[in-house]
Amino acid sequence: MYIITGGAGFIGSALLWRLNAMGHDEIVVVDNLNRSEKWRNLAKRRSVDYLHRDVFYDLFQRNALPWKVTAVAHLGACSSTTENNADFLMENNFRYSRDLCRYALDKGARFINASSAATYGDGSQGFDDDPSLISRLLPLNMYGYSKHLFDLWLLRENLADALVSLKFFNIYGPNEYHKGYMQSVAAKAYRQIITGGKLDLFKSTAPNLNDGEQKRDFVYVKDCVSLMIWLLEHPDVNGVFNVGSGKARSFNDLGRAVFAALERQCRIEYVDMPASLRGKYQNFTQAEMGWLKRAQCPVQFSSLEEGVGDYVRNYLEKEDPYL
Repeated sequence: MYIITGGAGFIGSALLWRLNAMGHDEIVVVDNLNRSEKWRNLAKRRSVDYLHRDVFYDLFQRNALPWKVTAVAHLGACSSTTENNADFLMENNFRYSRDLCRYALDKGARFINASSAATYGDGSQGFDDDPSLISRLLPLNMYGYSKHLFDLWLLRENLADALVSLKFFNIYGPNEYHKGYMQSVAAKAYRQIITGGKLDLFKSTAPNLNDGEQKRDFVYVKDCVSLMIWLLEHPDVNGVFNVGSGKARSFNDLGRAVFAALERQCRIEYVDMPASLRGKYQNFTQAEMGWLKRAQCPVQFSSLEEGVGDYVRNYLEKEDPYL
């Protein structure tokens, strides 16, 4: 039995989509649907059960899950970079992850954890996933810190060779629609362009950086899923790994890609960055992806233009935009 925590969320439901396409139905979805629209991500998918995250936690803590668990993809967490309830993030993102990891390893199950590029902070320490460098990182927000704590814990417990923790960079793609403010810039750009004919991007706050030339490692969710499938099939490959395209692209590039996919003339304007983001904003991210070659992983990542083109034309422009 596969367990996907956050299975109704962005990455989790995309993984569920791919597993279903491969003929896998023996999957339990764990999430917290509440009053959100996340349920729509499950409408076309197949699984044997759904459990609320608190019910699931109670069951595995009591060793009362009724299935033989073979793999756990732990993608469920609060992903808001502006969440300021530190106690909630410590419980939900760190302690839950730690306890579930222990359970999965005790059961001999494959464990894949979602970490984040937010752990790298302002990037002054680089974006190398070398385990010897992880302790130097200083996240800029509590979300990044909560993810960082798990990576530090697994290294301290000498567990990096027993599981995978993936530092996802800037993911975009279908099934992110419930995320509100935390949706990708690609999704926000599409709506702005459709409704107003233009795209607003933040002005640069760095003296030597032009407006819109802040750069991120944008990675398509379908590529992330392909990588996780490969890791599920290769339990001998373990460690703390980056997940990105390996190539930083500017927000201007992203905007131009959305305009091109819509076959519209590019019109970008620049607005002041909110005070709440100043000092907490990453002007550059780029995943060091050398581990792919070392692990002989054949997964190829889409270019920004390829990924955005598929997202816009085959999902955002459709009446049913879901995987």
